[in-house]
Amino acid sequence: MTSAISRNWEHAVVTGGAGFVGSHLCAALLDAGAAVTCVDDFSTGRPENISPLLERPGFTLVQANVAEELPVSRSPDLVLHFASPASPADYLRLPLHTMETGSLGTRNALELARRAGARFVLASTSEVYGDPQQNPQDERYWGNVNPVGPRSVYDEAKRFGEALTTAHAEAHGTDTCIVRLFNTYGPRMRGHDGRAVPTFVRQALAGEPLTVTGDGRQTRSLCYVHDTVSGVLAAAAHGMRGPVNIGNPGELTMLGLARLVIALAGSRSEVRYIERPVDDPAVRCPDITLARDKLGWEPQVAAEEGLRRTIDWFRSEAGR
Repeated sequence: MTSAISRNWEHAVVTGGAGFVGSHLCAALLDAGAAVTCVDDFSTGRPENISPLLERPGFTLVQANVAEELPVSRSPDLVLHFASPASPADYLRLPLHTMETGSLGTRNALELARRAGARFVLASTSEVYGDPQQNPQDERYWGNVNPVGPRSVYDEAKRFGEALTTAHAEAHGTDTCIVRLFNTYGPRMRGHDGRAVPTFVRQALAGEPLTVTGDGRQTRSLCYVHDTVSGVLAAAAHGMRGPVNIGNPGELTMLGLARLVIALAGSRSEVRYIERPVDDPAVRCPDITLARDKLGWEPQVAAEEGLRRTIDWFRSEAGR
């Protein structure tokens, strides 16, 4: 099943557009004929992610911190708010910046959308469910989140962003949508960003031990980035307010993922167990019934194929 929902956007603003998912969104929107303004302060986004887009007609880069300003001169009809440190390595290094982006940055992006009469999409996260006591997680589940733990700067910034987006829609009639993205992977991830897939791939290609936390029985659900992008754009086009889960319901243990990466990479690496991080979720799996029923969307790229593409990309980058 693929989404049959489409919409012709004239001008989209993508905050965090030089990030991993944001850069893929920028490219997809350009491919669909939209003009795109990418706003990024490069605190975690990378110039090389968007360098192929700089010469494309309709693409504009604005370097700015969205928590301080959102200097966009041309009125958009779509605002995709994807600015935020998203990996543990980044939000633990930038705790206040993460919270300011999720609060002040979300407010500024919402105000831009309100003034322009644009559709607004908030990139929320499966982290709003915390260490869930329900599996799989559907959108009605309120979550189990530690508000003062090490992950709280990211979790609570996103939860606040959801509350602010909902209040903005109620108070001002802003056309909003909340998408809750589950673990996404693919080309343009950074090898040292702390997330499982790029860490395992980098280690496997270098012949290093793959560092599995805890006993490796904790699960994640991995969605290839092109599937995530198509789900986000389907939600944007639909007009739904959400929240709606965008992710792959196929659940993998971390030990199973490590062994799969070793096999696909043709690596001789072994697995080494390390201490599990504080508040690391035991399970993570989306219920995507709402996305299937309302958007006609579900992931198309199987884990083996997506991981193979990701490994190939990391290999090509290492060869440059």
